[in-house]
Amino acid sequence: MNPEILKLARVLDVDPARLNYLADVDQGEVRLLREQMTTTLFDANLVVLERMALASKLLPAGVTAKIAEKVFGPLLCARIAGLVDVSRGVDVAKRLSPKFLASVAAELDPRRATSIITRIPVTTVVAVAEELTRREDWITLGRFVGHLPDDTVRRCVGLLDDAGLLRTAYVLDDPTRIYHMLSLLGEDRLPSLVRAAAADESLWAPALDVLAHLNETRPATVRPLLGELPEELRARAEAALD
Repeated sequence: MNPEILKLARVLDVDPARLNYLADVDQGEVRLLREQMTTTLFDANLVVLERMALASKLLPAGVTAKIAEKVFGPLLCARIAGLVDVSRGVDVAKRLSPKFLASVAAELDPRRATSIITRIPVTTVVAVAEELTRREDWITLGRFVGHLPDDTVRRCVGLLDDAGLLRTAYVLDDPTRIYHMLSLLGEDRLPSLVRAAAADESLWAPALDVLAHLNETRPATVRPLLGELPEELRARAEAALD
C-alpha cells in the first residue's frame, strides 16, 4: 500500500483500507494533506495547551514527569511537547520511562519538537527505539529518522532486522533519506535486505522503494543478487534500478 496512505491513516486513527480511494492520488499531495491535518490537530486548543506548558514550569521536573505519565498521558504530552522550553522539555523527558516515551513518540509531530528530540540522551533514544521495534511501530521510527543525528540513527536502525529496516525505510517522512540511512549501516546491509525481500512477498513493495532511492553507485552492489529473486520481483527490481 502507498506509504503516504499508511501514514495518513495513522494520523486519522483509521484502518488504511478505508483510504484506498486515495491510491491513485499523487503521493506528494497525500503527504501535504497529512501535514495539513497534523497541523490542524496540533493547533486545536492551542491556547489551553500553552497555558499548561507554562504552568508545568512551576513544578520540579521529577514531579512534572510523574504527572505526565500518570495523569496527562501520551497524547496530551505529545501536544504540549513543542510548546515547552527546550531545556525543560529535555529534563522532563529524561525522567520518563522508555515505554511511555515510545507512546508519546507515536503521537508526536517531530517537526514541532526537534530541538528537544536532538538533545535527549542517546541511550534514552535507543531505549525508545527498542520499544518501538518491539511494538513493530515502523511508522513512528520512520518519522524520527530525519530529526536525529547520524550516530543516533545508526544505533537505532541498527537494532532492526532486515524486515523491520525495510518497513521503516518504506515509511520515512523524507524518502530521499533512504539511501543516507542505509549508508550508515555498512555495505553488507543492502544485499541482506534484497535477500530478505526474496524470501517474503510482503517485503516486495518496501524493497522496491528502497531500490528506487539508491544513488548511482549502489545498484552495482545489488545487481548480482537479482538472480536470487522470484521472477516477478526480479523484473520490477531491474526496472527500479534503471
